[in-house]
Parts: sequence; C-alpha cells; structure tokens
Amino acid sequence: MKIGIIGAGNIGGNLTRRLAALGHEVSVANSRGPHTLTGLAEETGATPVPVEEAARGAEVVVVTIPMKAIAGLPSGLLAGAAEDVAVIDTNNYYPKQRDGRIAGIEDEGLTESQYVAQQLGHTVVKAFNGTYAQDILDRHRPEGAPDRLAVPVAGDDEAAKARVRALIEELGFDTVDAGPLDESWRQQPDTPVYGLRGGVEDVTKALADASPERKPEFRG
Repeated sequence: MKIGIIGAGNIGGNLTRRLAALGHEVSVANSRGPHTLTGLAEETGATPVPVEEAARGAEVVVVTIPMKAIAGLPSGLLAGAAEDVAVIDTNNYYPKQRDGRIAGIEDEGLTESQYVAQQLGHTVVKAFNGTYAQDILDRHRPEGAPDRLAVPVAGDDEAAKARVRALIEELGFDTVDAGPLDESWRQQPDTPVYGLRGGVEDVTKALADASPERKPEFRG
C-alpha cells in the first residue's frame, strides 16, 4: 500500500519505521524539507518528499503534526491522493502547552478531529493520538496475544475506518471502534483512554467512562 506521512516526529517517525518494515511504500514529509529526512530515509527505505507531494497517489495519509500547524498545511494537499484515500489524524490540542487558542475548537465546539477535517477539507479517522510512540516499535504483538494493546479509532467514513483498523491490526495492535468524529472527544487528552495501555475490554470501558467536559488546563 502507498502511504504518505506528514510529520516525522515521534509518532510519524516510528510509523514510518514500522510501515516500511511491513513492506508498504512510504513517503514522509516534514516542515523543514526532505533534506532533513535523509537519515530516516536511509534507515527505513522511505522516500523523503516535500509536504506538497506527501499524499500523491497515497491510499492512506497520516497527519501527525502540532495542531497549531494544521491550518498552515498547503491547500489542495490531498488533491493527488487516491480517490478513496483514508486520512489518519493523530493530533492533540494543547492550548496552554503548545498550540495557543484555536477558535474552531473553543468557539464552534468542534472536536479536535472535526477541526482537522475542516481544515483539510476531507474527513479523517482519529487514531494513535493517545499512543506512546515507543510502543509502536516495542509493544506490537501477534493477533490473539494476551498482552496485545488496543487502539481506539473514530471516524465518519466507515470504509476509511475499516482500512485504518486493518492497517493498525497489521501493525500488531487490536482496535476498538470509538464511534463517529462527534464522539472522538472520548479519546482526546485527559480522558481515561488517553495514554492507556490496555486491551479491547479496557479501552472499551475507558471510552464509555469519558466525560465531554474539557478541563481548564485543556482550554485556551
């Protein structure tokens, strides 16, 4: 599968490593340019590209950059992607720690992933936002393993969600359907599932236990 990854930080870098190792054709981009990704490319065999080219021909695109940078992504970013491209949003909103105040989230009441979808002009599938980056490398397990971790996955496009869930399961993790994007607040920062290392049962319970109230430290 052809996969484009926008963002080469902890999550983006480790997804590049694992997906390339599984035989996928991975293109990776960051805000500083392809010349800063030569080490990752040599390590993994992924192709470093400008952000504008990351989605070209891709069946899956991963957007894993700071929330404050989402609005600055190039217009038409997904124009060259496959017609039915699935876009994975791994992002989190940290207004006080990093991102500043984002009106779409604060004033319009959008979930973080609804905001990302609005900015991209394309629906997204929320996944990996509460996953420890190192776990992508170290905690993958075969199907049926008793210590296999589960990842919550939210989205409105059922076909895209199914593709993303299959990819996550190929990476060595179970998945839990976390509902549509208007329910994706259940996996935002400071919810019970955020950062949870648990299996399907634990993740399902944590999603159900979430409160929609955003605490002051997570409001702009």
